[in-house]
Amino acid sequence: MMIARAEAIKSLDNDAQFSIQHLTDGDVITWHTTPIDDGKINTELSRLQAEFDAQEYARSRKTDYPEIGDQLDALYHAGVFPANMAARIKETKDKYPK
Repeated sequence: MMIARAEAIKSLDNDAQFSIQHLTDGDVITWHTTPIDDGKINTELSRLQAEFDAQEYARSRKTDYPEIGDQLDALYHAGVFPANMAARIKETKDKYPK
């Protein structure tokens, strides 16, 4: 996914008001508030893209991991919770059976 120019602008100034016209030879920004320098926007765009790209592993893992509830239930059934936590979970499971 490519980070949008609008996201970079909002990251620099959340109150900025602007419109972007997407043309085949590039974007044209019309400013309704004080303009932000193109160099600053491009730098922020690169920073946000690098940050997004660096988290690819987390997004990929998320789809492969079991749901957190399933993970916790497996730990409960394996008996690895402290006694007070296991008692609280058992109480809840007994109160709301399947």
